[in-house]
Amino acid sequence: MTIGFYGIPNCDTVKKARKWLDAKGIAYTFHDYKKEGADPARLERWVAEAGWEKVLNRAGTTFRKLPDEDKAGLDAAKAVKIMEANPSTIKRPVVEHPGGLLVGFKDAEWEAVLA
Repeated sequence: MTIGFYGIPNCDTVKKARKWLDAKGIAYTFHDYKKEGADPARLERWVAEAGWEKVLNRAGTTFRKLPDEDKAGLDAAKAVKIMEANPSTIKRPVVEHPGGLLVGFKDAEWEAVLA
């Protein structure tokens, strides 16, 4: 099984998740948002599956620095536009696997789904 792994290489959580996958021998393809951008169609699928509230990282520095008008009246469509324009606002990592989607890294959740 090869999974799709999305994130930013210098993110500590991404590093921890990649180390976990490597230790488990799970193959993955890595998509670097900083170099490859964020595909709006993929973001829309993630939001439809997991909810924009989970996919959009509102606690991060990038989101907090956005103008107030960008943060006001958030909904799924607006969240996708923010994430497309500012990939650092996407919760990291996101993993597409045959059974669905994982957003963020939680060892127990990943163990139950991937191992």
